[in-house]
Amino acid sequence: MDRLIINGGVRLSGEIRIAGAKNSALPILAATLLTDDLVTVCNLPHLYDITTMLELLGCMGVQPVIDEKLNVEVDSSTIAHFSAPYELVKTMRASILVLGPLLTHHGCAEVALPGGCAIGSRPVNLHISALEAMGAKIIVEDGYIKASVEGRLTGNQIFMDMVTVTGTENVMMAATLAKGKTVIENAAREPEVVDLASCLIEMGAKITGQGTDTITIEGVERLHGCKYSVMPDRIETGTYLIAAAATRGNIKVKDTRPDILDSVLSKLEQAGAKIKVGPDWIALDMHGERPKSVSLRTAPYPAFPTDMQAQFTALNCIAEGTGAITETVFENRFMHVHEMNRMGASIKVEGNTVIVEGVEALFGAPVMATDLRASASLIIAGLVSEHETSVDRIYHIDRGYECIEEKLQLLGARIRRVPA
Repeated sequence: MDRLIINGGVRLSGEIRIAGAKNSALPILAATLLTDDLVTVCNLPHLYDITTMLELLGCMGVQPVIDEKLNVEVDSSTIAHFSAPYELVKTMRASILVLGPLLTHHGCAEVALPGGCAIGSRPVNLHISALEAMGAKIIVEDGYIKASVEGRLTGNQIFMDMVTVTGTENVMMAATLAKGKTVIENAAREPEVVDLASCLIEMGAKITGQGTDTITIEGVERLHGCKYSVMPDRIETGTYLIAAAATRGNIKVKDTRPDILDSVLSKLEQAGAKIKVGPDWIALDMHGERPKSVSLRTAPYPAFPTDMQAQFTALNCIAEGTGAITETVFENRFMHVHEMNRMGASIKVEGNTVIVEGVEALFGAPVMATDLRASASLIIAGLVSEHETSVDRIYHIDRGYECIEEKLQLLGARIRRVPA
């Protein structure tokens, strides 16, 4: 098992390219199960979770083909099994996204209850109750969701009790081939949901309202193949910008989308960053100044994303002043705090809020990653620390960041991967 060794104290500077969005790519790969035609997915990030999803398709009898430009061609007409086994699902919660497509296209699905990061309760009951409202028969036994439907699913009015991205995506995919109209109320508004909808529309689906809290889908008889390019990863974009701000640096991120990062860019400006944007790039310059503490509250899009809460906690550790960060989406997402305090940070947890009092410097220490975004925050803490930091259990980071140490090296960071 690898670990990362970081020697901090370097201001990040330079340019990097942002990869495709993991949280778009995974549902889009699941959507290839909705048609027997060839679907080509471009701009996939090179991540462990993407490999897992391709393996999941492979174990069903679907054989994705990767071309010389690293685009993936998926032909689901060879599907032989409609089961997602626990061995793969346990490592990635997004595996649940094959449930809706398999059920609506093939009439049956068997999906293991998912695993993934241990950041709190993410119940799948909303997926199940929505599909049952569309006519599916579902039982949960032996750790598997076993679903079937006679004929086609039937469109219905679906109200989500809580905003759920994967729940919205699963129901939206299932509704594309259902009889009649489905209306999803209290739907997730995330850009990745919009990206999936755009891909489904390219495949012949009839969807309106994506990007709002009410999505309407008119079911069609069949979907066809298409070629689709995954949107840039806004969480990767934000992570590198926050790292640059924390190190008092000056960077430019390319092949990204400033229009979906308003809440994050606003907080970076509050921290003292000078930001310029173009159609597909963002430049950040701290002019060598120490960042100022920011306070924020996470909430579903378009509010501040939970996936960037840990990174801002790291920035606040060495910022001027005191900042309060409140987590409203997941109840178990402060596991990085103990590790940062071991590095000399001054952080107190009060319920679902962390109070971070900025200190002049952090000091390198051996730390352990506990989930994907916590891993990123510990790397940022290492980048601003004196002495050497060792980050263990970095398989978490490989689930969501493409070549993170290589991109940071391009920006001047002293970071390397070594066998544990």
